[in-house]
Amino acid sequence: MSALTVTFVEEDGTVKTLSGETGQSLMQVGKDAGVEGILADCAGSCACATCHVYVDDDWYTAVGAPDAVEAEMLDMVADVRKDNSRLSCQIKLTAALDGLKVTVAPLG
Repeated sequence: MSALTVTFVEEDGTVKTLSGETGQSLMQVGKDAGVEGILADCAGSCACATCHVYVDDDWYTAVGAPDAVEAEMLDMVADVRKDNSRLSCQIKLTAALDGLKVTVAPLG
């Protein structure tokens, strides 16, 4: 496993650049570091939307679109959902995501 860098922008504009490991979920990196707004109520089982993030436009293609189950969970936060919305629990870190930047979505 190798260390990767990811950046979270909290709702208030606070920027946190963190280190994660290949295979780790983006949600776990944020939760472990106390990123405001990454609550992860379902512990990463894609059964809520409390780890909702907006993927930076430069990274969306690399991260990819949500699958059908994740899209249903994102429907729970339709009032704050955007085209670049993802659940951070469903983003697994890979070397291709080194430098990833996301903004934490409001809790709706």
